[in-house]
Amino acid sequence: MTRRIERTSSRTGRRKDAPMEVYDEPGHLIRRAQQIAVSMFHSTMGQGVTPIQYCVLRVLQSHPGIDQVTLAKFCALDTSTAADLAVRLEERGLVRRMMPMKSKRFRLLHLTPEGTDLLSRLVPSSSLLARRLLKALNKDEQKIFLHLLRKFVHLNNEESRAPLDRRLALSRNNHPRSGVP
Repeated sequence: MTRRIERTSSRTGRRKDAPMEVYDEPGHLIRRAQQIAVSMFHSTMGQGVTPIQYCVLRVLQSHPGIDQVTLAKFCALDTSTAADLAVRLEERGLVRRMMPMKSKRFRLLHLTPEGTDLLSRLVPSSSLLARRLLKALNKDEQKIFLHLLRKFVHLNNEESRAPLDRRLALSRNNHPRSGVP
């Protein structure tokens, strides 16, 4: 009679071939991190905008006059979502969508004075939000966490149904980021 030796991880005490606990699966942890980040966004920044609306407003602040397709690329959104967001933000008086004379096929986007005012109130809170999100980690862990998060997002960007495309943004601003996240 042969005896089967089961290998276990010394860290978890779990058999190496046993299925991972659902709560430890990377996808579940990323989803939970997103839930936590959104909740902390609203409790820090208020209920005035969603995290993606904030991103759209920040991109328009940096790139006034871009079209909705470019906005989608800069925010990692599909084009229909970007168009819907632009309409909703226009309805709230935060964004102006302008149709250029030469082409009726696309719209150029600009912040309104109200959108600029809202951002002037929200942007200072973004530093507080970042501190709140990272406060459970020490300074070295924060650097490592952000480095690994950037690396994960960068290396898996093309797996997204709406990959981020910052090439045009970087060429417009003329300040590329150094190296891999």
